[in-house]
Amino acid sequence: MALAGCPDSFLHHPYYQDQVEQTPPLSPRDLAGPGFPAPSDRLTNHQEDDVDLEALVNDVNASLESWYPSRSMPSETAPLLQSSQPPPSGARSLQTPRSQPVHILAVRRLQEEDQELRTSSLPAIPNPFPELCGPGSPPVLTRGSLPPSQAAAKQDVRIFSEDGTSRVVEIPADMTARDLCQLLVYRSHCVDDNSWTLVEHHPHLGLERCLEDHELVVQVESTMASESKFLFRKNYAKYEFFKNPANFFPEQMVTWCQQSNGGHNQLLQNFLNSSSCPEIQGFLHVKELGRKSWRKLYVCLRRSGLYCSTKGASKEPRHLQLLGGLEESSVFSLIAGKKQYSAPTDYGFCIKPNKVRNETKELRLLCAEDEQGRTCWMTACRLLKYGMLLYQNFRIPPPRKALLPSFCTPVRSVSENSLVAMDFSGQTGRVIENPAEAQSAALEEGHAWRKRSTRMNIPGSQSPLHASTLSTVIHRTQHWFHGRISREESHRIIKQQGLVDGLFLLRDSQSNPKAFVLTLCHHQKIKNFQILPCEDDGQMFFSLDDGNTKFSDLIQLVDFYQLNKGVLPCKLKHHCIRVAL
Repeated sequence: MALAGCPDSFLHHPYYQDQVEQTPPLSPRDLAGPGFPAPSDRLTNHQEDDVDLEALVNDVNASLESWYPSRSMPSETAPLLQSSQPPPSGARSLQTPRSQPVHILAVRRLQEEDQELRTSSLPAIPNPFPELCGPGSPPVLTRGSLPPSQAAAKQDVRIFSEDGTSRVVEIPADMTARDLCQLLVYRSHCVDDNSWTLVEHHPHLGLERCLEDHELVVQVESTMASESKFLFRKNYAKYEFFKNPANFFPEQMVTWCQQSNGGHNQLLQNFLNSSSCPEIQGFLHVKELGRKSWRKLYVCLRRSGLYCSTKGASKEPRHLQLLGGLEESSVFSLIAGKKQYSAPTDYGFCIKPNKVRNETKELRLLCAEDEQGRTCWMTACRLLKYGMLLYQNFRIPPPRKALLPSFCTPVRSVSENSLVAMDFSGQTGRVIENPAEAQSAALEEGHAWRKRSTRMNIPGSQSPLHASTLSTVIHRTQHWFHGRISREESHRIIKQQGLVDGLFLLRDSQSNPKAFVLTLCHHQKIKNFQILPCEDDGQMFFSLDDGNTKFSDLIQLVDFYQLNKGVLPCKLKHHCIRVAL
C-alpha cells in the first residue's frame, strides 16, 4: 500500500482533520515507523552515503503496508478513497495511526526536496533532436528542461575580410564588437593597436557603418538582412575626433543654445554633457521620401533628432520639421550614392531605422558638400547618441572576456618572443636588456645588411641578391604595399580605413611601369606622390624629390619618411593593411 500519491481530498476528511488537530508536534525521529531510520538521519547522510530519497519513500510505503496485511488494494489511490468508509469491526486493531497525515506530508516534502536536488545537479545534455526545437531554442537541454540563460547561449557569426575571405566564429550572445575584434586579431596573428573594427555592410542598400566597441554583435546581426555581412578592417579615425576636435567640427557649423566659453577645448565636454544643448547646422541635400528628387535644405542636429527648416535658414519651432531621430536609428555612409540613389555629391550618409532591412522607402538620405562636412555630421550623431560610452571606449577599452582564458594577443610572433637581442662587439657577447638600445641595434643591423648585400654583388650579375633585383622584390612582402591597384581603388581604401593625417599606402604606377606611387592622406584630403627610379654609379635608387634623397629600396624610403617629413606634407604614420581571415 503506497501513500505517497494520496489526494488532497483525503487529507481534508473530517476524521483526519480531527486527528491532526489533536496530534502534538512530532520530531523527525518520531515520524519514522518501526523498521527504518528517521528521515533526518537519511537527509544528514545523503551526500555521504549517496542514498536516493525515493528509497526512503519506498521504505515508508512498505512499512505502512505491513500495518495492513489483510488489505490488498488494486491501486495506490484505492485505500485512500475507501478509507472514508467506517472501518469494519474486525479491522479495528489495524486502525491507521493518529499521526498518519503527518507521515504523508513529510513524505511529500521529502519528494519535493529530492526533486529539487536532482534538478540542480543535472548537467547540460546535448539535444538529440534540435530540429524539433523552435527557432529561438538552443540545442542544449539544461536542468529542469529550462532554456539556458541569454549569456550562456552561443551563435555562429561569419566575418569577411577585404580580400573576400571569411571565417565562421562561435561567439557568446553577450560578446561585444571590441571582444570579437580582439579574437580575430589573435587568430590572424596581427598586432592589436585598438584600431580594428567590425563594419556592418549592406550591399543591397549601398550602406555601411563601423560598429561601436560596446555594441553586441549578435544583437546587431538580428537587425540585418540575409544579404548583409560583417567586415573586419582597420579604422584609424574611430576616435580621432577626441584627439583633434578642431579638424572635425568647423566653427561655422557648431552653435550652442547657451553661451559657451573655451573654444574647442570645451567642445567635446559640451557634447558629452547631457545638460548642454549643442547644435550642428548647415545646408544639406535631402532626398525626399518615396521620390528620386533631392532638395537643398537648411538642417540642424539636436539631441532630440535631425530637423530641417521649411523657411530658409529659420530655426523657429514652427518652421522646423523632424527628419529622423537617433534613438532607434543608426548613421551609415553611402557607398555608391551617385549610382544607386542619384545623389548630387559623393559625400552622402543615411539615417537608417533599426527595423528596416531591405526597404529603401524609410531611409533618410542626405549629402554634404565635402568630406569634412559629412564627417562632422556623422561624428556629431555618434556623440549625441552614445555620449560618454564613446569616451569610455576611447579611454578605457573594455576588459577581455573571462570565458576565453587563453585569449591573449601577441604583439610579436612566438618565434620572436623566444629571441633576445645580443651585442657581439666585445670579446664576449652580452644580452641587451634596454628596449631602446635593442631597437636601435636592430635598425642598425638591418641597414648594415642592405649595405653588405649591395657591396657583395657586381652590377650586371645574375645573383639573386643583386641590388636591382632585391630592391624590386623586397617591398612586396610589406603590408603597406598593395601591388597593382588603380588610383580610385587606393583612394577608396584610404577612405575606408580613416581619413587621418599620415595614413598611406604604396602601389605600382599605372603610367610608368618602373615607378611607384605613394598615396597619402593629409587634412582629410588624399594626395599622390610618384616614386621614380634613378641610377647612380651603376646602382639603382628610388627617390621622391628628383634624386635629392636616394634610397636603395622602398623599405628604406618608408623608414626615412616615417621619421622625417621631407618634401611630404606630413610624416608617414599609419599604413593601410589587409588581412586574410
